[in-house]
Order: sequence, then C-alpha cells, then structure tokens
Amino acid sequence: MNPMLADLAIPYGAYWSTPFARWQGAFANLHSLEFAAHVARRELARRNLEPGAFDHGVLGISVPQKHSFYGVPWLMGLIGAPAVGGPTVMQACATGVRSLLAAAQEVSSGLARTSLVIACDRTSNGPHLYYPNPRGPGGTGASEDWVMDNFGCDPLGRHSMLVTAENVARKHGIGTAAQHELVLRREAQYADALADEAAFLRRFMTLPFEVPAPGFKKTASVLQADEGVSRSTPEGLAALKPVMEGGSVTYGGQTHPADGNAAIVVTTRDRARELARDPAIGVRLLGFGSSRAALAHMPEAPAPAAQRALAQAGLPIGEMAIIKTHNPFAVNDLVFARVTGVDAMAMNPFGCSLVWGHPQAPMGTRAIIELIEALALRGGGRGLFTGCAAGDTAMAVVLEVGAA
Repeated sequence: MNPMLADLAIPYGAYWSTPFARWQGAFANLHSLEFAAHVARRELARRNLEPGAFDHGVLGISVPQKHSFYGVPWLMGLIGAPAVGGPTVMQACATGVRSLLAAAQEVSSGLARTSLVIACDRTSNGPHLYYPNPRGPGGTGASEDWVMDNFGCDPLGRHSMLVTAENVARKHGIGTAAQHELVLRREAQYADALADEAAFLRRFMTLPFEVPAPGFKKTASVLQADEGVSRSTPEGLAALKPVMEGGSVTYGGQTHPADGNAAIVVTTRDRARELARDPAIGVRLLGFGSSRAALAHMPEAPAPAAQRALAQAGLPIGEMAIIKTHNPFAVNDLVFARVTGVDAMAMNPFGCSLVWGHPQAPMGTRAIIELIEALALRGGGRGLFTGCAAGDTAMAVVLEVGAA
C-alpha cells in the first residue's frame, strides 16, 4: 500500500447517490450544483452528520452550471459549512476517482481531517457557449454546445467517442453479438439491485426519491429507482444495426447520457469509526492508478489504470473479490477481460454505468459506493473500480472492506 493511504478511510455508510435519470428526464431542469447541495443536506441529516464535521470539500463537475465558477465555497456554504473550501475537479468520466484522490491527498498531507467529496453533473440542457473574437470574420466569435459538441468530437483527433469504441472493437476482433451478450448480462445484474424493492440500492440511496422542483421548495415528482433504464431482449438487440456503417457498436451496446449526483466522505481511520454507520466495518483505500491509451482508443485505457492501482496496492488482480467498471460501451469490459484475464461476466454485480447511465462526474463515485456495499454484503474483501474518460484516459482505485 502507498504509505500516503495508510491512515485514510471512508466511514462505512458515509456516502450516498441519487438515482440517475436519463437526460431530459426528471432532473433536466435542476441546477446540478444546487441539486447536489439539496441532496447533501438531507443525506447528512439522515446520517446524523453535521456540516461542521468537515474542514475540506471537493467538487467534481464536468458540465458547467451558472455560478459553478465559485465551486466548493458556494457548495459548502449551501450545505451549511461556510468556512470550508477546496478544489473543483474536472476529468470527464474519471472525475469521481480523481476527486476521491484529491480528498485523500489533502487528508494524508495533514491539511485537512475530514473531506466531503461531491460529484454532480447535468448532461441535460447543456450550456451553449460563445467565445468572443472581435478580429474574427465580421467580428464574430466561436461557439460550442458543451455536451453535444464534445460527445461528438475529440479536438485532438477530430473523432467521436463512438469511433474510439469501434477502433478497439476492430483491433481486438469483438463483434456485435459478443457486445449484446454482455449487455444482457449487465442488465440481469442490475435486476439484482432492484430485487426486494431495490434492497441493494436502498443501502446507499434514499428511495422513493422525491425530485424537487427547480426552486427546491416543492416536490415535482417521485422516482422509485433510476429513471430511463433500458430493458433489452435478445431479439430486440439482434434487430439493431451498428450506428456507424461497417461498424459493430449499436445503440443497444452503449450507455445513455444522464443526470444525478453522489458523495463520499474521506477522513482518518480513527475519525471514520466515529462517523461510520457501523463502526465495526472499515473501508480502506489501498491504491490509485491513472493511464492514457493511444489516440482514439479510449476503451483500452481502464486496464493499465487498474494495473497501476493494483501495483500501488501491492496486490494481484486475482485477489480482487469484486471488480466494477465504468463502461460507456460494452466493448470496454470485453477488452478489459481479455487484457487482464478476468471473467467479463462476473464483473459488475448489481449493474454499472452501461445500464444506469452516464452523468459523467458522479458516475465513478456511485460505482465506488456500489463496490463498497457489494463487498460488505459478501462479508468484506478487496475490490477494484476502473473506468475510461475523454481524451483516452482512465483512472482506477483499489479498496478494502473489513474490520475497522
């Protein structure tokens, strides 16, 4: 284990996630940062955690919102901790792990004792940005639709994210049928999370979930679980054609954009026992890793990031009781399994972003929370989360759930 992480812990139960809602759905008109603060106030109260317990915050966000320039100071002020500051972090879909690492570094350095990490995003109604240029033709500037334009074009290679999946599928000989088989497996795993009135999700998610109106004073609707999740059939998937001519990735073999937020507390091991829902259960951070794949080969990045996190933890992948991934494409997990030798069908118990959606910053945060709870259900063990991000990058974390 990296010595930096030796005295760090996540208090068991001191984390939460909203349901995720397909874009232009239930959360489409909620300011993502204000919504995250609204949820945090309620979830902290449910856990009897006072905002004054924190002396540091990290905000993970990848889609700008009005006034998000003010980042953590604004967020923590809304929660009721006006003396707390900290950084705002953005690394697209790797933001969740990057934010967790930022908190770990702050606490391990002694600059803070207890950090609240909140990740939020709203891909719905993304901002339309204009960049003035008085010297442009006719005095006009440049503009972009933050979400749509960046989904569709990596400025370094001028390719879409879908192209990265097709490049990797072609390189590794992964066809449409194999991708669809994995999709059906992931949806079946997510069905386990919905069993017994969503018992697994209720371990970290308040359900039914009251969706606030934009003013955060009234309830606009109620969600029983994630909104807009697809339920595929073999016949339905087989009828789909690849999105790109000559390709292999269909709409059924990829995730959907979404909205939501999630949060995790990071502190010292002693403090974690005080804040935990069950002080007998300990959650330790063992290692982090990052990587970058070749240009336009994004789905290849999670494997080397995982290998670096495992190396920092001093553990082989065979000792991982559970592996969770961010997988915007089914190709991601199939390539990861080929490179590492793990069973692709055994990864991602209780589901993953391929099924419950792609809100970017909070995606990894929720997956880490699910990893912790899945390990706790089996009585403890070590687990890995890894996932790709824009620019052919990835981040990973190894953690352990056991006796405090």
